[in-house]
Amino acid sequence: MSQKPSQHPLDALWQAQALLWVVLTGECIAAVLALAQDGDGNRWIHFGLASFFIQWIVLLTLGVLYITQRLIVMLRPLHAAWLALGVLLVNTWIVGGMARFLLGPSWPATPDGWPGVWLRVTGIVIAVGFLGLAAFRNHWHARQFIIRAKEAELEALQARVRPHFLFNTLNSGIALVRQHPEQAEELLLGLSDLFRAALARPHDVALGEELALVRRYLEIEAVRFGPRLRVAWQLPEPLPEMEVPALSVQALVENAVRHGIERLPDGGEVGIEVARHADAVVIAVRNPVPAGAEGGGEGHSIGLQATRARLQASTGGRGSLASGREGDAFVARIRLPVV
Repeated sequence: MSQKPSQHPLDALWQAQALLWVVLTGECIAAVLALAQDGDGNRWIHFGLASFFIQWIVLLTLGVLYITQRLIVMLRPLHAAWLALGVLLVNTWIVGGMARFLLGPSWPATPDGWPGVWLRVTGIVIAVGFLGLAAFRNHWHARQFIIRAKEAELEALQARVRPHFLFNTLNSGIALVRQHPEQAEELLLGLSDLFRAALARPHDVALGEELALVRRYLEIEAVRFGPRLRVAWQLPEPLPEMEVPALSVQALVENAVRHGIERLPDGGEVGIEVARHADAVVIAVRNPVPAGAEGGGEGHSIGLQATRARLQASTGGRGSLASGREGDAFVARIRLPVV
């Protein structure tokens, strides 16, 4: 079971909304062809035949692209678009040949016969394909611009969140230097690992690597909170082989400690759970809510907004982050699609 960042433009084809628009576009082309038909023939019959012909081509093309998507993602976006156009054209000839074979040499009943229809259909596919390439190019450039803008926004959000943890950790390290120098060294090494990841440009890491950083973070906070901080892990064996935005889970755990454990005199338990489902992996972070706090506390918002934005950018809108109060706990759940 694996998952990769959904950064390839053709990944959008497998979303329900995109599939609906593809089908509707095919129906619109069929309607145009029926309205443009010469003679006194029944346009509903022409529309039905054109719709049947076009939808077979569309579905066959989508099927081929889906089956070969692991090879397509290795291509550059523009090269993948040209390949998709070529697949569309080949499938048009295949479906046309099947229609000729099944309906017999008398179809189509036009003055120029089958060669003329074949040339017209090929021309229509090429024209529609070039329009699609132009739209794709504009969409891909706009998407890349949005992602770069979102990365800049996320870096600014991280700059606002990290100083609080840094100052607390340094104070804990200073307190340990004289009495427990080895523990202070471990604390500073863990801090170094976390900030090396935080200062890197937004990127994706293996789930196991992300959870290792979470453990480092919790070890650092355990120095400060002692027995007030308790951690419950629920992890499947083996861990799913997938990638997540770097420090995304850590940000949720940091929120759980800062806005849950830190505000409780007796502390509490932070729960971290990874669950595998047929179509997704769900990562849940749970923390107790201080008495009288509404929702999960206002402080959760910055970290949640940053993490949600990173998930959207990393998975092309297919990943999600849901959060809210469940009984006496605040729970944040990351849902990542499995490819």
